Amino acid sequence: MKSLKTNIIFKVSIIVLIGLLLLIPAAMIKNMIREREYTQKDAIKEVSSKWGEEQTLSGPYVSVPYFRYVKQFSKKDSVNKIIQVKEYIHFLPTELNINGNIFPEKRYRGIFEIVVYNSKLNISGIFKNIKFSDLDIPMKDIQFDKATVSIGINDLRGIEEQVILDWNKEKFLFNPGTVTNDIIESGINSPVNISSNDSSFYEFSFDLDLKGSQLLYFIPVGEITDVNMASSWNNPSFNGAFLPDTRTVTDSGFTANWNILHLNRNFPQRWIGGYHSTSSSAFGIDLLLPVDNYQKSMRSIKYAILFIAFTFIVFFFVEVLNKVFIHPVQYILVGFALIVFYTLLLSISEHIPYNLAFVVSALATLLLIAGYVKAILKSNMLTFLISGILLVLYTFIFVIIQLQDYALLIGSIGIFIILGLVMYFSRKIDWYNLKME
Repeated sequence: MKSLKTNIIFKVSIIVLIGLLLLIPAAMIKNMIREREYTQKDAIKEVSSKWGEEQTLSGPYVSVPYFRYVKQFSKKDSVNKIIQVKEYIHFLPTELNINGNIFPEKRYRGIFEIVVYNSKLNISGIFKNIKFSDLDIPMKDIQFDKATVSIGINDLRGIEEQVILDWNKEKFLFNPGTVTNDIIESGINSPVNISSNDSSFYEFSFDLDLKGSQLLYFIPVGEITDVNMASSWNNPSFNGAFLPDTRTVTDSGFTANWNILHLNRNFPQRWIGGYHSTSSSAFGIDLLLPVDNYQKSMRSIKYAILFIAFTFIVFFFVEVLNKVFIHPVQYILVGFALIVFYTLLLSISEHIPYNLAFVVSALATLLLIAGYVKAILKSNMLTFLISGILLVLYTFIFVIIQLQDYALLIGSIGIFIILGLVMYFSRKIDWYNLKME
């Protein structure tokens, strides 16, 4: 037994084995973080399903039905028959102006925080391009009296009040649903009056009070689309196909403006049927929560192997250089203390800000390990040395988490420095003649 106690190869092998085995509970904690993140997403989905989902506003479009005649062979009669098919011509506005305000609210489902919003939008513009003479369609087959204006809205439960369309000074009420799924599958529509005269000019406007959760996006359907949005939310993320031309974000909220041309997206101002998709051009605002503790916890646990390896290296050097013996069971207990840090961090960060949770968890782990090291080594100097090294490690990880864009760079430099220190302090050890007694 004494030979095993002083056998350097056996000692190193046991330390490496313990370190590898500790990666198993680390992987289990990773799964726990994912489960908590999924639970949060389920809570967001549950609240959104009752309030209003993420919203994308598309349109307005003018859709005009017409009849097309095609030959179809009838097996029963063995003759070609002429079949009447109903299709739609879709027109997009020449100018589209959207002005609005977003009023965010925080809701809670258990311990989880969810962002929802009310929005008040004024949508106006002009149709100058509703022309039929250049289409290869007989005028008698076009149903001008069946023309509709459609607005695409992801979740109709978010509509707060009746929507009234002002169309060339005439008032029309919107109806639920769409007359065709060529462009949108969910939305509202209103009948309108249009003329066969190519020089006709149509002005429109309507107000829309819309509820939703986290995201509010728009589709730039105008030849010129101008969107102005403002809100008291001070942590927005501008996402999608287009970023704002101008934006101002302060502690009191944000304002943003988008000005988009039809040349900036890949669909025309007029087409027949469902040959074009507009969804890829969506842009808008994501009302981000200030802290994503699960993402940060996942990033921090990726460095668990670094914590375990470097702590065990320090313990091993303490044994070699100070002629003291640390039992493998004591390595295991210290390793478990390092792993428990991550469970503390995960659970505490669900109730208090992440940075504060990190400090509390790190201090608790440091005090636990420092007290244990003091008890087994009976040395204040070694206790302060090990505690100081762990404090540097926790500080290093904390800095990496804050500097997301430079995490890889700082992490690589930090690991390089740690390796250099290990090589420096081990340079004079005669590994061939090393004795631990």
